[in-house]
Amino acid sequence: MSITDFLTDLLNPDLAFLPKALAIAVMSSIVCGVVGCYVVLRGMAFIGDAVAHAVFPGLAIAFVLQGSLVLGGAVAGVATALLIAVFSQNRRVKEDSLIGVFLVATFALGIVIISQAPGYAGSLQQFLFGSITGIPDRDLYLVGGAGLVILGLVLALHKEFVAVCLDREMARSMGLPVFWLDIVLYVLVTLAVVISLQTIGNILVLALLITPAAAARLLTDRLGVMMLLAPTIGGTSALVGLYLSWSYDTPVGGTIVLVATAIFLAAWLLAPRHGLLAKHWRRTRVQQLSGEAELATGSAVAAGHISPMR
Repeated sequence: MSITDFLTDLLNPDLAFLPKALAIAVMSSIVCGVVGCYVVLRGMAFIGDAVAHAVFPGLAIAFVLQGSLVLGGAVAGVATALLIAVFSQNRRVKEDSLIGVFLVATFALGIVIISQAPGYAGSLQQFLFGSITGIPDRDLYLVGGAGLVILGLVLALHKEFVAVCLDREMARSMGLPVFWLDIVLYVLVTLAVVISLQTIGNILVLALLITPAAAARLLTDRLGVMMLLAPTIGGTSALVGLYLSWSYDTPVGGTIVLVATAIFLAAWLLAPRHGLLAKHWRRTRVQQLSGEAELATGSAVAAGHISPMR
């Protein structure tokens, strides 16, 4: 399918779900790209995975009650994030252990809840892998509003988040409320995950949070530039992924993740400073210059301009 045909389908009133799917995919990718920068800086990818599983019981309850999946997932995810933040204050049990406990418990609870609903197998597949065909208009507005709130909080607390992500003890010595900043960051991660679930699914959503930010990390050393590149990479992945999915009839979530992964691999290989080829070129250049210097020194000694070391 050509790009022109894709644009024609976007404007086709009989395919009203397609522009809604594109809007939600791009919006959620942009938000995940921004929040994912803090996740990558802090090395908290496991927390993102835990939150992605923690929203599952909320989704299950919302499905059983015929309510909003976004709101149900948000409530469950925020509750779990608060529990992790509170329990992690006891340093006897490390944060990653607590995350593992709540990850398994919440996902198991979701499976038990949704198994009580008739026809749960199909809905389970929708939760795990996403679905773009049944997105209601209210969720479109809900995702847009939540995205604006998330980006607003990120803008307001950016300096504090950076301080906590880079050095928690230093941030605490500066008088920053590290505990409450942890809670806010966990909640933002939760909301970013929840608004992405319907397009990309519960299993793949972590990639949308991590992969664009990781690719941006390879491309720049400046955090400000990274936080511009990550949502750009995420939004581009969503747009290209949806186009390829619509053209070749492949799953939307998986296609978006594969596009984002391809961009990450390209950055890992071709990034101007931190890419594999750039590092190889610098290593080769250093060896070449070292060899030339040794050759020049040897020639000078042979010509008698430099006395050999004894």
